[in-house]
Amino acid sequence: MDYKVEKSDSEWREELGAEKFAVLRTAATERAWTGELLDESRAGVYTCGACSAELFKSGTKFDSNCGWPSFYESVRPEAVELIEDRSLGTVRTEVRCANCGSHLGHVFDDGFGTPTGDRYCMNSISLNFKPVD
Repeated sequence: MDYKVEKSDSEWREELGAEKFAVLRTAATERAWTGELLDESRAGVYTCGACSAELFKSGTKFDSNCGWPSFYESVRPEAVELIEDRSLGTVRTEVRCANCGSHLGHVFDDGFGTPTGDRYCMNSISLNFKPVD
């Protein structure tokens, strides 16, 4: 996929710092229950932690009790890129920012009780939050 924002690994590393770089650019995962945005409940928009592209609206966030912020849909389908992930010996669906290709988390079809049935399980560190006044 051609991304709108393209930078070298060294540029990303310098801009993001070690911890954010590990998650956003090498698909590491932050520890469950540690993310700053897990309990965020204000109205606003969640953006990519690397390029600031809008990804999720606060109204689609729900408590899935999984330890990471969960959303039932992205701000628009083309905001995220979904990629098959077989890295742990099972098939999962990785979620990346469609604007810069940064790793955000995974999407699962176990969002029971949500309008879409999906649970976008995102790393807090992959996101920024912009509150609405």
